[in-house]
Amino acid sequence: MPEDFLEENPPEKPDLNEYWRLARRRCWYFVLPLFVGWLLVFTLSWLLPPVYRSGTLILVEQPTVPQQYVVPNVSSDLQTRLNSITQQILSRTRLLHIIESLNLYKKERRRLNSDDLVDKMRKDIDIELVRSPEHDEELTAFNVYFSANDPHVAQRVTNELTDLFINENLEARQQQSENTTEFLESQLREARQKLADQENRVREYKDRYLGELPGQLQSNLQILIGFQGELQAEQDALGRAKQQNAYLESLLTQYRSVTASLKPGEDPPTGLPAIDQELDKLQAQMADLKSHYTDRHPDVRKLKKQITKNEKMRQDIAADLKEKAKNAQKDETSDSGTTGDLTRISPIMEVQSQLKANQIEMTNRQETIKALQAKISGYQGRLNQTPVREQQLADISRDYEQSKANYESLLAKKNQSELATNLEKRQQGEHFRILDPPSLPQKPYFPNRLKLSFIGVLVGVLLGVGSVAGAEVTDDRVYNEKEFKKLAPAEILVEIPPLSTIEEEQKQQRRDWRDLTVVCLMIVCMTLGVVVSYFRG
Repeated sequence: MPEDFLEENPPEKPDLNEYWRLARRRCWYFVLPLFVGWLLVFTLSWLLPPVYRSGTLILVEQPTVPQQYVVPNVSSDLQTRLNSITQQILSRTRLLHIIESLNLYKKERRRLNSDDLVDKMRKDIDIELVRSPEHDEELTAFNVYFSANDPHVAQRVTNELTDLFINENLEARQQQSENTTEFLESQLREARQKLADQENRVREYKDRYLGELPGQLQSNLQILIGFQGELQAEQDALGRAKQQNAYLESLLTQYRSVTASLKPGEDPPTGLPAIDQELDKLQAQMADLKSHYTDRHPDVRKLKKQITKNEKMRQDIAADLKEKAKNAQKDETSDSGTTGDLTRISPIMEVQSQLKANQIEMTNRQETIKALQAKISGYQGRLNQTPVREQQLADISRDYEQSKANYESLLAKKNQSELATNLEKRQQGEHFRILDPPSLPQKPYFPNRLKLSFIGVLVGVLLGVGSVAGAEVTDDRVYNEKEFKKLAPAEILVEIPPLSTIEEEQKQQRRDWRDLTVVCLMIVCMTLGVVVSYFRG
């Protein structure tokens, strides 16, 4: 558009008088569509069948016993468990049972089958979760809603659904807790049997290798040391017995030699070198022992007896030799020979008897030494096998300890599970409680007649504006100077005002009052409709 034209035709300001004239001229074009549009929507809102919605609030109560004392068996998320319970309640069997028991959907049964009725009822049920304001993930309560054409039916169905939710939750928690306890009991029986088998293995192993076990190491070592001490004592005793044997054999040999070489008239020796040497040796030992012990010491007393015995033997031998010398000077007769032989035989028999006893003692000592050596060898073998048995027993004991720890752990869990199950049976665990009983709706949930009334007003306004705009566009008449200038570029010199008679003015006034009255009636009707929708809709 050229700039000169823009400068010659600056933008005009809106004329309020022109709008007022337009409102008066097109009043019915706006009022009638407004009223008709509102009336249609308002009438439609009352023709639609009302749907009443009953609801109840179910609170999720926490266990009465703190979890640090009794840990519940049901550890699944509440929302997950609630979804599972909802699926069970909304199952086809449950819903058909409710439909049959409460005689729902009487009209729909004629044209819908069972599946369609179940689908319709599922759409009428609404579950709304209530979360904690502090923690969005924490579920504290939930609402159960049911919609029906009859408010009493909606209340009864909501009450039935509420009972199902509470009972299903209790049964589900109790069943899950009992299943957990039964599972732990079965595991505990298996662990008990396994532990008994391990105990039998350990017992059989200890019985089989008794004496070679690691716990018997110290006792075996002490017994071995004792046997070694006994062996050393027996070996020392055997050595002394051998010395005694050599001494007795030497004594017997010297005695026989002296007796054979003894001639009549000769003085016999007062003793024998062997016995004199033995006595000197014993006297030296006695002096050594007395330097360390008193006369009451067992070794000192024993040595005294040995010295006394040897001295007596020396005296007997000396007396025997003297007697033999005397008998040699007498005539040898049968009687005297017999007496001399008996006299000579007495000390020889004593030495021989001691020698025989000594030989028996050596034999016994040697057998005892062999027995002790066999025992020592056996205990040394036990000690050598102890590391092997220790490793084997450690392997068996490790399995036993693991089985025992597993058994004790399962026993503790089973006892804890029994406490949790008893808690669920007494309904002291987490449970649902009705906070608000199912409501009896006084107003329909759908349609919202108040809202539809305002929507009807908005629709009427849109229709009225459209009607006025359409009438202005299609009207060819000229109503102001601006429109006339658009048709004829000539200047307007004179404007003739409307000329009307008194009758015409009166008629116009009556028409204006009539229009005002009708408009007021329409407004009153619309206002009353909104008020009725508010209180009864």
